[in-house]
Amino acid sequence: MEILTSSGVSGIFDVKPYLNGNAFEELANESYFRGVHPAHHSIAWPHGQDFSADTIIWNIQNQLELRT
Repeated sequence: MEILTSSGVSGIFDVKPYLNGNAFEELANESYFRGVHPAHHSIAWPHGQDFSADTIIWNIQNQLELRT
C-alpha cells in the first residue's frame, strides 16, 4: 500500500507480514482490504483492525534502509 504521511514520509507499507495474525487475517480479502480509511494517526478497517502512524513510518523507513 502506498502511503504519504502528514509529516512527509512516503513509501510502500507492506501489510503481508501481518496477515498471518488472527487480528489481520480479514485484510487478505481484497474487497475488505479496500475498505481502509484514515483514522486518528492511523489507518483502519471496518472491523477495527488498524496500523498506527508509528508502525507505518517505522516500516517504511526500515525498508528504505534495507535497500541502501
